[in-house]
Amino acid sequence: MKFPLRPRLLARAIAFSLLTLLPPAAFGAEATLQAPGADPDLTDRLRGASASVAASGGSNVQELLAAALSDYRTLVQVLYDAGHFSPVVNIRLDGREAARIQPLNPPKSVSKVEITVQPGPRFAFGAAELAPFPQSSEVELPESFAPGRPAGTGVIREAAIAGIKAWRRAGHAKARVAEQNITANHLQARLDARLRLAPGPRLRFGRMQVTGETSVREDAIRRIAGFPAGEEFHPDLVAKSATRLRRTGTFSTVVLSEAEHSNPDGTLDFTAQVEDLPPRRLTFGAEISSSDGIELSGSWMHRNLFGAAEKLRIEARLSGIGSSNDIDGRVAVRLDRPAALGPDDLIFYLAEAERLDEEHYTATQVLGAIGARRTFSDQFFAEAALGVSSTLATDVFGKRRFKYLAGRIRAEYDARDSRVNPANGFFLQGGATPFIGIDGSASGLQLKGDGRAYRGLGAGDRIVLAGRLQLGSVIGPALSETSPTLLFFSGGAGSVRGHEFQSLGVPVGSGTAGGRGFLALSGEVRGKVTDKISLVGFYDLGFVDADSIVSGSSARHAGAGLGLRYDVAGIGPLRLDLAYPVDGGTEDGLQFYIGIGQAF
Repeated sequence: MKFPLRPRLLARAIAFSLLTLLPPAAFGAEATLQAPGADPDLTDRLRGASASVAASGGSNVQELLAAALSDYRTLVQVLYDAGHFSPVVNIRLDGREAARIQPLNPPKSVSKVEITVQPGPRFAFGAAELAPFPQSSEVELPESFAPGRPAGTGVIREAAIAGIKAWRRAGHAKARVAEQNITANHLQARLDARLRLAPGPRLRFGRMQVTGETSVREDAIRRIAGFPAGEEFHPDLVAKSATRLRRTGTFSTVVLSEAEHSNPDGTLDFTAQVEDLPPRRLTFGAEISSSDGIELSGSWMHRNLFGAAEKLRIEARLSGIGSSNDIDGRVAVRLDRPAALGPDDLIFYLAEAERLDEEHYTATQVLGAIGARRTFSDQFFAEAALGVSSTLATDVFGKRRFKYLAGRIRAEYDARDSRVNPANGFFLQGGATPFIGIDGSASGLQLKGDGRAYRGLGAGDRIVLAGRLQLGSVIGPALSETSPTLLFFSGGAGSVRGHEFQSLGVPVGSGTAGGRGFLALSGEVRGKVTDKISLVGFYDLGFVDADSIVSGSSARHAGAGLGLRYDVAGIGPLRLDLAYPVDGGTEDGLQFYIGIGQAF
């Protein structure tokens, strides 16, 4: 007898038959780790170190078995570091101890990986000895490496590292651990650790060999590094030579490594491996404000211009685009020659031409100068320059030309934790410009100062308090005898937001001149909304005076507002500030500012 087979039933029967021919589906193995008796921090460290936990969800049996076998050593090392020297670690794959599974005959599949860790008691140091140790050293052994303190291999390593560091800073570059005697007493949960150091001989710096792909001449590299050949070894001197090479901005890689063995004459040779950065770099920037218009800036730099890591930098700026004033422009060329006077010094040559069309004056000036910079540390430098300048200016006092033989002394100390988005630290900058008049121009002295401080609050510095103080003073000539480019105005993104750029000065007749005295105070509260977005509240206050020092009777104005920051990795925060004048008798209304980086 025949039975009719409907098409839908036929399709289901064929599909079922095909499924029975396929291999069983592979589901990922679940990995769990239990550590009864361990504190939560230790349990978290065990889970974070476990390769099996990291491989949870995998289905490759060989990989799961390899991860389990490696975990025995890894987890025991974590426990030893934490001071547990009698642990028991069991790792079972579907109930079978991983250590008993033959790697050449693994199970066909694994559905569960169970790790059980019994840490055992926490050991304490019975003996904690490290000898010999330099009689006088700024390096101290860890306080935790002492009898009665909780033991751990991590503490022992820290003690050994501190001992070697102390001997290296005493001139013994090849100090090492010669002997270690570590005994665990499981009945008393005690660990005895005795380390014996071999300081080796006191060494002096020998020769420095230069290797790597570089176009900088070898004699220039040696001169810039200032390698202390013949001096007693000290690791700080090695780091200083490497820092000098990096400071040129010419090299992408600088590695200063010591030879494996010292020389018979008691010297130690080094190898400096350097790699060049691309020889040229182009940068640009932009800032927009409702009062100042658009400002565009850019620079072109050529590294290693003549083969001795010289740096030629050409800068250009256009500002006032779209504002009520004419467009300002500036072009500057600067050439730096590193190590021209010594490894920490450079000589620079500067030429500059600038056209200014400001609210209360116009000026065209050119200048040329030669100067030197001394770098004292990664945070502190000072420089001095001498040059001549000529300025043709028109202001409330009329049209005049000023010619000066001028010096410039400037120092900067930067202790911020970040240059583009600081949360802690401080920044100090001060400058003095003595100018001697030529062809009837008056002589005098201009002083400027800029101080900034930052304090982060809360976990991850979610809130940052920032403050800034700016000072300025011109001593000597009267207002009418001073170039307006040396006088001070207030207002705009760099001083008091909410007021137009350079809107505050000193009333002179029906016009306004810059002041000889200047003071600006700014405060910000920056709070993170997310890891990328921050909100800012700020208040700015500015003073300008006809005298060299501001007082309570000086002209003043103030502004306040809110800002938004969006952090871009590698660039810094994109900035939007909305500011309103709160003091100073202006009718400018709401002002906005857009730029890259914090306001200060």
